[in-house]
Amino acid sequence: MAERVGVLGGTFDPPHLGHVAVAQGVRRALGLDRVLLVVANVPWQKAADQVVTPAEHRYAMVAAAVADEHGLDASRLELDRGGVTYTVDTLEQLRRERPGDELFLIIGADVVARLASWHRADVLDSLCAIVAVPRPGAPRNERPGVRWVDVPMPDVSSSDIRTRVAGGHPIDALVAPAVRDFIVVHGLYVRPHPDAAVR
Repeated sequence: MAERVGVLGGTFDPPHLGHVAVAQGVRRALGLDRVLLVVANVPWQKAADQVVTPAEHRYAMVAAAVADEHGLDASRLELDRGGVTYTVDTLEQLRRERPGDELFLIIGADVVARLASWHRADVLDSLCAIVAVPRPGAPRNERPGVRWVDVPMPDVSSSDIRTRVAGGHPIDALVAPAVRDFIVVHGLYVRPHPDAAVR
């Protein structure tokens, strides 16, 4: 049976309550059957200048974050495909595997202005509907073909969480308990970073 499927891609380093809020908010607003949180294998826009936690760790954290969230699924599609991650390749793969599904690419407000820089950005509109959600502090850039969906979203970012962990500050209100526990057990974001590698 064909489904309406949201695709929320990201580095998720780490996944936080904002990611979950956006995924659930868009799912409900658009009546989606499910939303895939697609973990980037090698995030090409970050890997050159940022230390990125190993992909398997990031996938495990996403799986933990959505374990009890109805309609949200962690996806390792890009990890299993390997190599550098491009959203257009993921959308094409989803289209091949389930040609009847209706795809909705979910992006943040800060991403809208950069869409033109994405790999093969000119074909995105033919593969999916593009849905943008406002982000605190980010301008609302209008772009043809982009549908805006207002969903409640906490003011939290992965970079802030990494900074807080490195500084010894609590993150309990920012991530799911299982994600917090994973970070502690694996010593993530503590400098020097024991598990990090440039991916």
